[in-house]
Amino acid sequence: MSDNVVPLFEKTVPRTVVPPVVDIAAGTAPTAEKPPVPLWVRSARGVRTVVTHERTKTACRATARHGLYALGGTRIVARRTWEGRTASRYERLLRAAEAAGNMEAAAEWEERGQRFRQERHRRRMDLLTAPLDAAKGIAAGAGIGAGGLLLLGIMLAVASKDWTDIGAPTMALIELVRWIVFIITVTWGPLVTIGPWVVLFGLWAVGKNQQAAPQWALPANVRSSDGEPITPSIVVLALRNLGIAPLRNAIKDMGDAGASMLGPIRIAGCGVEVDVTLPSGVSTNEVQGKRRKLAENLSRHEHEVFITIPQAARTVRLWVADSGALDEPIGPSPLTTDDTLTADYAKGRAPWGQDLRGDAAAISLYQRHLLITGLSNQGKTVALRSLALWLALDKSVQFLMGDLKGVGDWAMFDGLATTLIQGPTDDHVIQVTEMVEGAVDEMNRRLQAPPGTEFPALIVLVDEAQVAFMCPVKDADKRPYGGSKANSRYFMAVRKIHNQGRAVNVLMWQGTQDPTDQNLPKLVREGAHTRASLALGTESQARMALGDKAVDGGAAPNLLRPGLDRGTLVVASDGISIPAGQASITVRTHYIDDDGAEAITDRAKALRDGVTTLHVIERGEERDALADIAGVIGDTNRVLTQDVLKRLAVLSEDSYGSWTHADLKRVLDGTAAEPYKSDGRMVVGRERVIRALANRDTGSSTSAS
Repeated sequence: MSDNVVPLFEKTVPRTVVPPVVDIAAGTAPTAEKPPVPLWVRSARGVRTVVTHERTKTACRATARHGLYALGGTRIVARRTWEGRTASRYERLLRAAEAAGNMEAAAEWEERGQRFRQERHRRRMDLLTAPLDAAKGIAAGAGIGAGGLLLLGIMLAVASKDWTDIGAPTMALIELVRWIVFIITVTWGPLVTIGPWVVLFGLWAVGKNQQAAPQWALPANVRSSDGEPITPSIVVLALRNLGIAPLRNAIKDMGDAGASMLGPIRIAGCGVEVDVTLPSGVSTNEVQGKRRKLAENLSRHEHEVFITIPQAARTVRLWVADSGALDEPIGPSPLTTDDTLTADYAKGRAPWGQDLRGDAAAISLYQRHLLITGLSNQGKTVALRSLALWLALDKSVQFLMGDLKGVGDWAMFDGLATTLIQGPTDDHVIQVTEMVEGAVDEMNRRLQAPPGTEFPALIVLVDEAQVAFMCPVKDADKRPYGGSKANSRYFMAVRKIHNQGRAVNVLMWQGTQDPTDQNLPKLVREGAHTRASLALGTESQARMALGDKAVDGGAAPNLLRPGLDRGTLVVASDGISIPAGQASITVRTHYIDDDGAEAITDRAKALRDGVTTLHVIERGEERDALADIAGVIGDTNRVLTQDVLKRLAVLSEDSYGSWTHADLKRVLDGTAAEPYKSDGRMVVGRERVIRALANRDTGSSTSAS
């Protein structure tokens, strides 16, 4: 039959249809009921929940910890007792001194150990005669005591006229002995019961004080791997695992596991400080090169561990910050909180910030050229400005300022600085260069003053000085404003101030970015007495900023974190207190915002009678030196160079009054009109100068066409 045939009649079978029960609340039919969970499964789940609960873990840890405190205390007391009765302590320290290569200390410990053995031998020999001496002493004491009691009884009998009182003192002593025996009999039981518990409690206290329990059993705040407290064992373990084979082997050979290398661990600000005397064969720079690994071994970040070299030989000084402490801001500057604060250029110190120990870091600015450098946006301008703000509170100090960024960071000094130039263009570089050259003229005037003349401080401050060094513009005499050659105007002006300005209180302050040999020449950076650096990218830049001595001594601004350590400076200067033996110090500077800076400059302006600030350097008449030379020669074929200089000075005192033979030669060099000798004297030839002038004009017109 085909599947498509439909039957006409269907045999019906009666059936009962049970409608599904609908859950009114859920609107769906209920699912089939799950079978009940066996009792043993529920019990196992409950037991597992109880066992794995945090409170159970805490209770078990606490129970184990306090039991292990008692065991650890027993071990510590036993070791102390053993070392007190034997010469093991001296042997241990002797081996440690030998492993460290300190033969002088080894000889001293050997001598002390020998002296201890001799005294111990004498005590043991005294024990051989001790019983006989004790018996004699007891007999003598008993005889003297009996005689004394009898004499006391006789005295009582005479006084009372009753001869029965002769035995009263003896009977009183016997009664005292009886009471002592009675008291001991009564208290002996409790003492026997309580005594062991007292001893156990004492051992537990010793173990708890020394944290004599495994790390897993200690409280969470102690066993935490992030920021655990620095202890001698942790420091030694971190040094042993640095990967320096001679150091690891020396620590293994030390009987005290290397503890003799460490000085006392001292609290130092927001961290601790410890001196480590390295064993023979291990150099300090090997440990310095492992700073990151050492920090990680101490459960710290790299920026939280500083390694410096103190005066002691083969010694490194470790400063380890509390975990996260360096990310906390320091307090506000005293300049913003104390309205009565004043400055003294000669004797005072500027409040700059805090060192890593948490002590105030103040710096003397007296007769010190200053250089601050670092990567962009790390707080260089704020750090430099805070020093200028403090010095502005000394009304005798004068400022010449050039801001080659020009975004208003120094705008609050308008009305306070004698000159304030702000802007990033080449024209601003020219203005700043002429400002610095004007300071050189002032320096020369002061140097030629009568001896003993005192001058107020003149601070020549240039922020973003790298813009000046990189400026490609040349003046009319083809002298570049930027660069680091002998004819560079800005470079030479700075060098002149560095060479002689300090003697007459003309000081050069510069702030630069991302130092290189091109934007911060070697002679300029080495001319600064105070050198400070924020975060830098490489060690070579750190050496440019601070010098080889500071970097070799542990200074590492290249290890500061850009952005996170904003405002943290590494300073090399004799004007700031640096721990003995170190070449630099790390300072976390106070932050003074623009509003705070304006408030301080308002106070500084109130101290002065009024200062008119120049924003543009007034330029004198620009003269054509080659044409002027041709003019003063006139129709004479040859003129002595000395006469040429005199005639130029008469022509324009402002332009040529300070000229020397070198200036004249500089203008004529390369023009085929150089001075030459005639009859043994230097002269300038008229025809040569006319020819050079014609060639220059022809060349100018050709290039213009």
